[in-house]
Amino acid sequence: MKITVEAVVKAPLETVWSAWVTPADIMAWNAASDDWHTTASTVDLRVGGAFSSRMEARDGSGGFDFAGTYRRVEPMALIESEFGGRILTVTFAETAHGVTVREVFDAEETNPAEMQRQGWQAILDRFKAHVESKAQ
Repeated sequence: MKITVEAVVKAPLETVWSAWVTPADIMAWNAASDDWHTTASTVDLRVGGAFSSRMEARDGSGGFDFAGTYRRVEPMALIESEFGGRILTVTFAETAHGVTVREVFDAEETNPAEMQRQGWQAILDRFKAHVESKAQ
């Protein structure tokens, strides 16, 4: 099953792209809620390159690594990656209203699809807020 989330970010495409692929930015926006944060991030943005983000609960109760490999990279347009046997495709499309960022990913089987969609949407919404605050 594929799940899709998206947001329209009111910022220039270059700003949106940069915030998606820059470790310092990723650490600022990559969490579904204020109870979590990203403590480390690496990006080797090329086909075959690796990415990794360490997400931890702020209270120290847990954490996990989100890591994978880039399969396709089209600068300012598309990033496709594989993580844990699943595929994520992120597209960036300029519109009259801003940049539409759309993520399509393979659902995992542990958690309900709606829970996954809500979590990924929450992270994307934080990305949008982060980028728009930088663009002002």
